[in-house]
Amino acid sequence: MKKATKTFTVVVERDPESNWPVGEVVELPGCYTQAPDLAALETNLHEAIQAYLMTAEPDEPLPDFIGTWRVEVTA
Repeated sequence: MKKATKTFTVVVERDPESNWPVGEVVELPGCYTQAPDLAALETNLHEAIQAYLMTAEPDEPLPDFIGTWRVEVTA
């Protein structure tokens, strides 16, 4: 039986201390990883998502990604 393919949203930021990109999977709370470059980050994200899904409760609903905003604030 073929497994269903799911698409996830990843927010990528650069860690200011290590200068490595960090990817966080929006729909999977607490699912994130880092790597020295974007190619390695993509590989790590696949592994992190698979590990998350293997340990998640089977009937637990996942949040839906809506979008991103950039908010300007005077500080």
